Amino acid sequence: MSVSHNRFDTPVAVENPGGDSDVLIVCEHASNHFPEEFGTLGLSEADRRAHIAWDSGALGIARGLSARLNATLVRATVSRLIYDLNRPPDATGAMPTKSEIFDIPGNASVDDAERLRRTQAIYLPFHARLHAEIAARIAAGRPPVIVTIHSFTPVYFGKARAVEFGVIHDADPALALATVEAARALTDLRVELNEPYSAADQVTHTLRLQATPYGLRNVMLEIRNDLIATPGAEEAMADKLVPVLRRAMGELQRGRHRSA
Repeated sequence: MSVSHNRFDTPVAVENPGGDSDVLIVCEHASNHFPEEFGTLGLSEADRRAHIAWDSGALGIARGLSARLNATLVRATVSRLIYDLNRPPDATGAMPTKSEIFDIPGNASVDDAERLRRTQAIYLPFHARLHAEIAARIAAGRPPVIVTIHSFTPVYFGKARAVEFGVIHDADPALALATVEAARALTDLRVELNEPYSAADQVTHTLRLQATPYGLRNVMLEIRNDLIATPGAEEAMADKLVPVLRRAMGELQRGRHRSA
């Protein structure tokens, strides 16, 4: 599965901009597109289709949730290997030289000038557009609930991962806790809090930058990618997750979960 683009115009796309849901969906690793101006980073076509280049299946889930909830979706249009939009500019992982066991040759010699070029071309426009969406909603009296969508591999550094659905939070755990509870009640998924990553792994940059300063409810959803490997599986997973999110948000509205 591949996301194609005719040319590199912008690192961000907004889908369903008129969505009236309180939820604002974000997919930072939606694309494995390598714009010509950035090259292939020395990777083969197979490598550029692999999980190292994007979160396969995540865009399908994000679009499925967007359609079912009538929620706006803000997504990346460029591979995370060129710039990982869930990492700040000072992070090594923003332009990684290695992803798990895979070397990324084109990132090995990134100097300050190249780091600035990619930051200005990709990171700044993406987060400015996302922030504009959030700020406009806050100004209109409709502070959004930020939900970011990711996927992960069933095997990492040779070790199998039993978790199927990971729910991750930044400073405020309330929505994450409610989501875990709802997912365990409504699905047969193996659900874990702060797995296979957590804020300690520096994976909550978008939430920390865009949601936490405003006190917005937020959560990061991680789905194991062997469960969403086909369009049909993506649709089925979106069907499964919609009632989970609705119940979790309903519990918060009723005051059943409190922030730490």
